[in-house]
Order: sequence, then C-alpha cells, then structure tokens
Amino acid sequence: MSMNRQVLKWFVNLAMGIVFVSSFVTGLFKFTILTRAFGLTDIILPAALMSNIHDWSGLTLSLLVMVHLFLNRAWILLMTRKILAGTVNTA
Repeated sequence: MSMNRQVLKWFVNLAMGIVFVSSFVTGLFKFTILTRAFGLTDIILPAALMSNIHDWSGLTLSLLVMVHLFLNRAWILLMTRKILAGTVNTA
C-alpha cells in the first residue's frame, strides 16, 4: 500500500510540530531563571529525565527536518533557481 506523498508530508510536519513543542517545553524547564519567574520552583521535575527528553527530541527534530527537506527538495531547488535568476514575483 503506497502512501500519498502529500499525506506523508503532512505526517512529517505534524511530527515536527509535536517534537518541537516537546523540545521547547523541556528547554524552558532547563532554565532555572524561567522556572523561578513563573513560580514553578515548588514543582518537582526530574532534571535527568527532562534533559534526556530534551536531547532526544532535539535529535528527532533534526532527523525530521532532514526528511522534510528531502521531501521538499524539488520546490527548494525550483525556488532557488527563480530567486537566483531574479524571476520571483514579489507582488
């Protein structure tokens, strides 16, 4: 069963969004200044677990970005050619 390319792109983009949020939130919790500013110092967060989640979500996001760029390589090359040739309609 073949998956439609547009559906595959949608799933990759959705996964990128979810993993980005995970990386962003865990990154915020790693900053002690921000946790103090938001009054979250009383919440017990396992720092090692947060750090692991942050690291793995960063790696996963990197891989998903590479897949995203591969799936969109034709558009990227087309737009690069248009920009370099000065034929992009900016209006």
